[in-house]
Amino acid sequence: MAISSEIIEQLKSICGPENVLTEKEDLIPYSFDGTAEIKQLPGCVLYASIVEVIQEVLKFANEKHCPVVTRGSGTGLSGGSVPVEDCWVLCTVRMDKILEVDADNMTLMTEPGVTTLKISEAAEKVGLFYPPDPGSMKISTIGGNVAENSGGLRGLKYGVTRNYIMGLELVLASGKRCWYGNKCVKDVAGYSMKDVFIGSEGTLGVITKVLLKLIPMPAAKKTMVAGFSKMDQAAEAVTAIIAAKVIPCTLEFLDRMTIQCVEDFTHIGLPLDCDALLLMETDGHAAVVAEEAEVMERICHDHGCTEFRIAGNSEEALKLASARRTAFSALARVSPTTILEDVTVPRTELASMVRFIQEVAERYKLKIGIFGHMGDGNLHPTFLTDERNKEEIHRVHQAFEEIFTETIRIGGTITGEHGIGLAKKDYLVQAMGDVSVEVMRKLRTVLDPNNILNPGKIFD
Repeated sequence: MAISSEIIEQLKSICGPENVLTEKEDLIPYSFDGTAEIKQLPGCVLYASIVEVIQEVLKFANEKHCPVVTRGSGTGLSGGSVPVEDCWVLCTVRMDKILEVDADNMTLMTEPGVTTLKISEAAEKVGLFYPPDPGSMKISTIGGNVAENSGGLRGLKYGVTRNYIMGLELVLASGKRCWYGNKCVKDVAGYSMKDVFIGSEGTLGVITKVLLKLIPMPAAKKTMVAGFSKMDQAAEAVTAIIAAKVIPCTLEFLDRMTIQCVEDFTHIGLPLDCDALLLMETDGHAAVVAEEAEVMERICHDHGCTEFRIAGNSEEALKLASARRTAFSALARVSPTTILEDVTVPRTELASMVRFIQEVAERYKLKIGIFGHMGDGNLHPTFLTDERNKEEIHRVHQAFEEIFTETIRIGGTITGEHGIGLAKKDYLVQAMGDVSVEVMRKLRTVLDPNNILNPGKIFD
């Protein structure tokens, strides 16, 4: 049922008429995110630039029992910000101010609509470092990063978004505002409530401010690339590097399909005569960097590396790093539909999991590229397909079901950084168990009794 004219007029009075979109052609860009196949027009789109507007919108939505889906840049890969029918999309991209950079306490306070890249640049201006770097960091917003608990290329050494959240301001479904956290390095007063909201995918509250931890900038770094004639060799080299007590800043993996697509797209000089590529970076004190680089080079050669190169300068290092950052875009050029997933397994299972994914793709006669954050066990099997071919898409879903089931069987998780959203909610009970999911349901009911915030996401 369409949103009534009375509700639209009330929303215009809350947000301002210029901040309410209702025409179909204006709504289309908000009907999907980065997830393939999933689309739904919202009832309207609302822009908020101050927290008081968000409070009034949610208070009104709660009174009318109207669904609200919060949205940043819409780069998510699990359908988390895809609208539900007749919902209000609440867009926070205009809340785009960095409010404070406190170099003495090494913190940064920001609104939710600031991009991850701008946060990183603001930290660098004062000689500090914000490590989380999702592949979409040029356009993804920090509010979305927190809502999905985003990872990135540097997650192996530095962790994910959660590890850098010191405080959150949130608006609850009732319209009430709350704050959790502070600038203190240590704080164990009460429940760690900010951790409940991190990764909650917009189902528990709307993020309106984020207090981030910054760290000192590494003094030195080395970027390297290693080619392997067999994919198993690359996976086993990763396991051996970690077993050698070396934790690189970045330890990324590309298979043959991805290497070819990236090189066709970027022309940066990647070796094309190998089955797998490792992109590695070590950072820290100069002496430690040199020692770790030597260890990684030796291990790669011990595991059949056919080519090993160290970037000679920062420009070359940036080019090599871009090879991994452009993997998704490069693969997306091959077929009309690109379905990218993320599964994470214990690092000792990497080689067998890569083999399993390849076997599944071959069995279902599907084209696939595999890349990912192999250092932390996070793989991105990416099927290159066409959603107009219903029979092929059916095979893709069958393949993913086998991949998810095997991931769970060997002690892995169905998502390392993309979230559950709509795409994976059918597998959540299998992954976590009935009781664990029921606890989450009850928590959601307490915080949002009328189920207005992002309904249908994570679980029904």
